[in-house]
Amino acid sequence: MFVELKYYSTFVELINFNPMQLSKAEEQLMQLLWKHKRAIMKDLIEAYPNPKPATTTVATLLKRMQDKGFVDYKQEGRSREYFPLVKKKDYFSKQVNGLIKSFFNNDTAQFASFFTQETDLSKEQLEELKKIIDSEIQKKK
Repeated sequence: MFVELKYYSTFVELINFNPMQLSKAEEQLMQLLWKHKRAIMKDLIEAYPNPKPATTTVATLLKRMQDKGFVDYKQEGRSREYFPLVKKKDYFSKQVNGLIKSFFNNDTAQFASFFTQETDLSKEQLEELKKIIDSEIQKKK
């Protein structure tokens, strides 16, 4: 099982070095697109928690995300149906690998040590991570 959903926000907070990375506002919108898979502007705005952003704000974010190659749209009459071009798992993987390379000198053990010690994981969460690691070790044999 891939653990990106449980620890995603922890990783994202640590990563702010890639110019082609999404801003926090863009990432929030991208999360909505990943969840809905395809959505028109009205649906995206409705999916935001209150206070809802202005339509122009969402339109600007979508344009920037399109320019960066993260989203595209299909014209449906007078509406645009937006969809992600990047899979959540791929984005997450790229960001984590960039984090390990930039902040931990490409040393995954150093990253794992930092992550397990600094994120205040419960015993159950550590045991779950251990199971995942043990499973991956078995696959490599």
